[in-house]
Amino acid sequence: MVFANSRYDLSTPVFDDWVERMMGTLVQFRREVHANPELSFREVATTERLMNRLREAGMNPVACEGTGCYVDIGSGPFAVALRADIDALPIVEQTDLPYASTVPGVMHACGHDIHQTVMLGVALALHELNEKTPLGRSVRILFQPAEEQLPGGAVQMISQGLLKDIPRAFALHCDPKVDLGQIGTRIGAITSASDTIKIHLSGHGGHTSRPHLTEDLIYAMSQIAVQVPAVLTRRTDVRSGVLVAWGQVSAGVAPNAIPAEGYLAGTMRCLDVEVWRQAGNMLDEVIEQVAVPFGVTARVEHIRGVPPVVNTDLETTMLENAARAELGEDSIVLVEQSMGGEDFAWMLQEVPGSMFRLGTRAPGDPTYDLHQGDYAPSEQAIGIGVRVMAATALRAVRFELAKAAKAANPIRDEAR
Repeated sequence: MVFANSRYDLSTPVFDDWVERMMGTLVQFRREVHANPELSFREVATTERLMNRLREAGMNPVACEGTGCYVDIGSGPFAVALRADIDALPIVEQTDLPYASTVPGVMHACGHDIHQTVMLGVALALHELNEKTPLGRSVRILFQPAEEQLPGGAVQMISQGLLKDIPRAFALHCDPKVDLGQIGTRIGAITSASDTIKIHLSGHGGHTSRPHLTEDLIYAMSQIAVQVPAVLTRRTDVRSGVLVAWGQVSAGVAPNAIPAEGYLAGTMRCLDVEVWRQAGNMLDEVIEQVAVPFGVTARVEHIRGVPPVVNTDLETTMLENAARAELGEDSIVLVEQSMGGEDFAWMLQEVPGSMFRLGTRAPGDPTYDLHQGDYAPSEQAIGIGVRVMAATALRAVRFELAKAAKAANPIRDEAR
């Protein structure tokens, strides 16, 4: 018997009792993950911990090349893939929590410990449900490495064929600005494209009293820093949100000496995929044009990062309907477009899908920021994430079953 044609009413909560029963186990798992963080492409123990827990529940997880793993639940054609990232950051923890990081200089400061715990919970809940009443379709759950290292571990998973025959994909991300019990959604771009720009400058240096006898590298660097972002905003659609910002500037060792070498590095971000490609193609040209009048040589390293995460209409609607049924009508907020990068975008270049923001701010708690050593999300967000993600998966399953039934029994025009 297939669940979608049986007792599960997806307009009402399906997973509230399961989460209440399993919440203690999930919190304990998250604390173990948080205390033992691992950096991008080094998530060996993290991967093994996830696989062991999945095996204990009777599932058959598969290790990916390098790190990360996936598990399939159900049978038949795929209905959906659900993705969680599992890597940590090179950040010193400053929380003083009893389960704080035991790895010096490494911390789960972006919520990936929450993400993987949520998705473990989804796997456990759907597996238990499938054992009682077969889903009728397959759900793939991806535990992805290296989201924090551009271009990201998503590229590796795609190259391994893990999105083949997958009709759609979903992901979540903790948001310390959204209240506990709510999720943030947006149709269209919810994150930005993100590239790294490194510019190595060289020229004939000399004394600051005779800049006309030098190739004034410092002055040239200042013009590049100011003019390149300005030129790009005039040569691309302003609505695309192209943003170039510098994070590293280095040159010179003495106040009265014009240096012969310098270094400038930053990021380019954009909310539109096509404009991201356009701006990236013209970046070298713009930098060279600004540098030429000063006689300096500019060697540009333009490291393509990730495109924007672009949420599709149908999949975002599935997600929102699942949240309303599980959490209530007031559980959804419209979130602003983030200028941060996220490698789930690569997956949405392959299949339609949607990412939502999981509220982690408990009443009375401060508003933390991601990638900071004091980030301490509410653990109650784990249960909320499980309920929304698992219910979304069921909607995707029901959608695929309904589509198959319609294809098998088409209604002829004359019979309408």
